[in-house]
Amino acid sequence: MIRPLLATLFLAGSAAAASYGPQLEGFAYPHPLHKYSFASQGVNLEMAYMDVAPAAAANGKTAVLLHGKNFCGATWEQTISVLTRAGYRVVAPDQIGFCASSKPAHYQYSFQQLAANTNGLLRHLGVQQAIVVGHSTGGMLATHYALMYPDAVTRLVMVNPIGLEDWKALGVPPISVDQWYARELKLSADSVRAYERATYYGGNWKPEYEKWVDMLAGLNNGPGKQLVAWNSALIYDMIFTQPVVYEFPLLKVPTTLLIGDADTTAIGKDVAPPEVKARIGRYQLLGKETANKIPQARLVEFKGMGHAPQMEDPEAFHRALLAELNR
Repeated sequence: MIRPLLATLFLAGSAAAASYGPQLEGFAYPHPLHKYSFASQGVNLEMAYMDVAPAAAANGKTAVLLHGKNFCGATWEQTISVLTRAGYRVVAPDQIGFCASSKPAHYQYSFQQLAANTNGLLRHLGVQQAIVVGHSTGGMLATHYALMYPDAVTRLVMVNPIGLEDWKALGVPPISVDQWYARELKLSADSVRAYERATYYGGNWKPEYEKWVDMLAGLNNGPGKQLVAWNSALIYDMIFTQPVVYEFPLLKVPTTLLIGDADTTAIGKDVAPPEVKARIGRYQLLGKETANKIPQARLVEFKGMGHAPQMEDPEAFHRALLAELNR
């Protein structure tokens, strides 16, 4: 039985962190947040999203931004500003199980299901075709979306996607949903900060990153702690057991990979034997290998950057993104 629990979380060197509700209630999004209501797998769900109009002369194009596992639609804040100033309409959803969207007690998570949910949202908004930009786990989702709805995708952009290798096949021990759940219940601001500093930002830290630590830790330690952790565990199981590496050759849309080559992300890496740990999560190799597997693919590397180049060096990242979209 999953029961609500209010937990107080302390950030290193600061006062107690904010505590957010199970749908991230209390956290401020950069643009108005809307809810798309629909039924899936026998339950009624709400999918949160931002739909931001162009801030300059509209170019008639829509960009859909798909967030990663430890991210939300809100973390695309700077990208939304850049794209809307360039004339794009931007839709940035929170997937079911994440952030400001529903956390069902029972749900069979798959990338096909999340892609279908996203397609339903876009049809609801009248978006027939879009540029799809996916970061991290959002890159895995974006791949499935482009495979399922190729006529709806004019261009695919993946930012440090994960699933570029099959961690199970490479020797990472299996992790059960119960084990993921126990791990997620232990999440704290300190553990989030330490992981993100090492993996996302190459050991560096900026004050502006703290907001995203607060967002994630506040959600995972708020009054919906158990339900949030349970959905997170189911999602980790989906990510671990559904690599997209085998499906890249099937893509039929123009694709750009934007890769921070110092990234070392690999799910389950912390429990892998040393010899396995040494050969997984090597994005300086994975970026090139993945580009070679995808027809019509272009690779843009950000030297020395980690898992989130759009946050680590926004100016360089967005310059490259706009250049690719204008090709």
